[in-house]
Amino acid sequence: MKHSLFDLAGPVMVGPSSSHTAGACKIGQIARALFRGTPSEAKFTLYGSFATVYQGHATDKALLAGVMKLWTSDPNIKNAFEIAKKKKIKYEFIPHKISTPEHHPNTVRIILSNKKRKLSVVGSSVGGGKINITQINNIPIDLEMIAGRYFSLLVGHINKPNLLNPLYGKLIDWGCPIAGKQTFSLKKNSLTVLSIENFALKLPQVQELEKMPGIEFVRALTKLLKF
Repeated sequence: MKHSLFDLAGPVMVGPSSSHTAGACKIGQIARALFRGTPSEAKFTLYGSFATVYQGHATDKALLAGVMKLWTSDPNIKNAFEIAKKKKIKYEFIPHKISTPEHHPNTVRIILSNKKRKLSVVGSSVGGGKINITQINNIPIDLEMIAGRYFSLLVGHINKPNLLNPLYGKLIDWGCPIAGKQTFSLKKNSLTVLSIENFALKLPQVQELEKMPGIEFVRALTKLLKF
């Protein structure tokens, strides 16, 4: 089996652990992107190793930082509690030290909520910054991503063949080659996750993509350039 330099060195990240810190941050980013806005409350139920070492390995700060759209290499991860306080986000960590067969040892259930809506996401950090999202609002999925390697977009859209071809064309025109894509059907609609090699995508470009026919939302996992 061949390995890239990235596979050996791991993601660009704030430590101490690619599994417990970078991967945790990535899971938080995905939950925030799917929630489509800033939550007023965030609850994190931790399983297995996450529950045992989450404070010493800064898993708690990384999860919360991800929910606030901080990048895995952002030094402000260590200040996540203070930032959440300023943003008036209430948060709670609930450790379950006994793992169950359906949960990877590094697993978290994130529940984000405000007065209007609520979202549940289950994700696991499986090593080297790699993560696996296994549930969205109790709907089983199998989404794999890598923290710190690509710029990621989540696209919600109707389930129709070739619907996203114009969107793919726009990204290529903007010099944002697509390194990978995964699509999952969620009831009558679909969710596509795009891994993009160019980190320079701007907010107006994402807003332009969101106006395309059949697109319900487009969300970046990290903060975008405004102009």
